[in-house]
Amino acid sequence: MASRLFMGVLAAALSSPAAAQSPAEFYKGKQVSIYIGFSAGGTYDLYARALARHIGKHIPGNPSVVPRNMEGAGSLRLANYVHQVMPRDGTAIATIGRATVAAPLFGVAAAKFDPREFTWLGSANDEVSVCAAWRDSGIRRFDDLKTKEYAFGATGPTEEAVQIYKTMNALLGTKIRTVSGYPGGNQINLAIERNEIHGRCALSWSSVKATLQHWLDDKRLVPILQVASARHADLPDVPMLTDIAPDDEARTVFGFLVARQVIGRPFFGPPEVPADRAAALRQAFIETMKDPEFLAEADKAKLEINPVPGRRIEELLRELYAVPAEITRKAAVLFN
Repeated sequence: MASRLFMGVLAAALSSPAAAQSPAEFYKGKQVSIYIGFSAGGTYDLYARALARHIGKHIPGNPSVVPRNMEGAGSLRLANYVHQVMPRDGTAIATIGRATVAAPLFGVAAAKFDPREFTWLGSANDEVSVCAAWRDSGIRRFDDLKTKEYAFGATGPTEEAVQIYKTMNALLGTKIRTVSGYPGGNQINLAIERNEIHGRCALSWSSVKATLQHWLDDKRLVPILQVASARHADLPDVPMLTDIAPDDEARTVFGFLVARQVIGRPFFGPPEVPADRAAALRQAFIETMKDPEFLAEADKAKLEINPVPGRRIEELLRELYAVPAEITRKAAVLFN
């Protein structure tokens, strides 16, 4: 009797509409939210909104896609929300700062998530980030940062910029004072224009070209350092962080900063999204990255598109978590 009852319950579950639905049936008529961990107008926001305008036609069932901003603590607030609160049915995805992704690895107490558990769609760009100074600051080259204290901006304590400032102060002898708490990159840029701070690091070169081209045209922004796995063609004379490492240990620590550039402009869902919907979202992301209309919009907005598939981000996270604990601890002291 019990066996027949169990089989009956199982059959009912398997025949239920939810269990039988294909991704196309599930997404038809639904709304998918893309949450953005920063305020409107910054480059993370621009990438997400461009994706939102095009990815829906590549998701089976063609749901509507709506961007939503949830800034706070350099996007750490959103990372925790994705892991703990966000619906796990495939109707919500997110983008956060590339440095925030690895916050738990370096012991950030407020990071209540494991990035290896997220449903990774991919990254829109393998980034080159720069440290850059305002022309009126008097900074003309990297070594100028060693001569006296300069104020550089950031959004929150886990943001990549803060980690770069601490690391450079400790290992390269710079004298950067961090000014944090800005809700997004736009507000940092306004502070630079107002001469409230002297510059910023972790500024994606794609962001510069997308939103600050007028600064370049007027020679008001001075790039002084690249943090990237490869030198950008636009910046042949700007030194790389790994080029100026004083020793092998510093070069290893810098490697953590460089590796996250691959994560670039990440998009992901919460853990435990049903496998077929996760696959559909990953495929939709990759198809969008090749969509001529999306690429035309990205080109017009000067958003660099050099996509990284979700599987590569998963591999990279496994590699980072496999680094010997002693090295990770040394990096964590500098990053936190």
